[in-house]
Amino acid sequence: MNIPLQVNLSNKVAVVTGGNGVLGSYFSKALARCGAKVAILGRNQDTADQVAREIIEEGGEALGVAANVLQRDSLEKARELIENKLGACDILVNNAGGNHPLGTTDDEFFDRQKARNHPEYKTFFDLDSEGVEFVFELNFLGTFLPSQVFAKAMTEREGGCIINISSMNAYTPLTKIPAYSGAKAAINNFTQWLSVYFAKAGIRVNAIAPGFFVTKQNESLLYKEDGSPSSRAENILHNTPMDRFGEPEELVGGLLFLASDKASSFITGMTLPIDGGFSSYSGV
Repeated sequence: MNIPLQVNLSNKVAVVTGGNGVLGSYFSKALARCGAKVAILGRNQDTADQVAREIIEEGGEALGVAANVLQRDSLEKARELIENKLGACDILVNNAGGNHPLGTTDDEFFDRQKARNHPEYKTFFDLDSEGVEFVFELNFLGTFLPSQVFAKAMTEREGGCIINISSMNAYTPLTKIPAYSGAKAAINNFTQWLSVYFAKAGIRVNAIAPGFFVTKQNESLLYKEDGSPSSRAENILHNTPMDRFGEPEELVGGLLFLASDKASSFITGMTLPIDGGFSSYSGV
């Protein structure tokens, strides 16, 4: 992985929730490359350990930690382990998140005929409350609780930063995924709220809002079995002025910029779009 921006994070402890996922592993490795000691949090111990091993093999310092971002006791146990092994958290990256099929409609627009004639056709009226609740909890509460648990130590000394992961959905809701769009909009709002709350404690709170990146979670939605783009992928590319999907490495520069006390010392409460121009394009 190429590091586009070199910042000095030596002696810093970074905690990355969902650090064992596709984007999370990039974040974890980039922070380690810049000298941070990185705790990779994930529900799966084996995959968290794997990312940690890859960092250690490259000469970095890392620790895989099994934790559930929706359970405070799990997070508190993780914090205790991290503080004993690496030290208190200086940089928190709230990367854990995702969507759920039960909070997703089948089509972009309501189709009266399909709704009448196809019982299996999933409209807004068929969305499952448990699926919607899952999405809100994973994305919003899964950011809220780690911030409570890991920022406490930051308040006991000067400095520290929190970087939340938002989405293009936060600005304009995408079709078919109302729960995910609403949850990411809440992340933007929470980022602003928390930045004000912590401003006088010297803790900066920002977010990055990725555009469209191909991951294991969305690959089947963006590409057909034959490898050609789906209609949804074509719509996304048509509305992305740079006319391509982003590469995970292209999120790293923004992350490191916001993680650096020197590079972004007077920036807080901001959400940085990294989207190939998607949020700027009106479609005409």
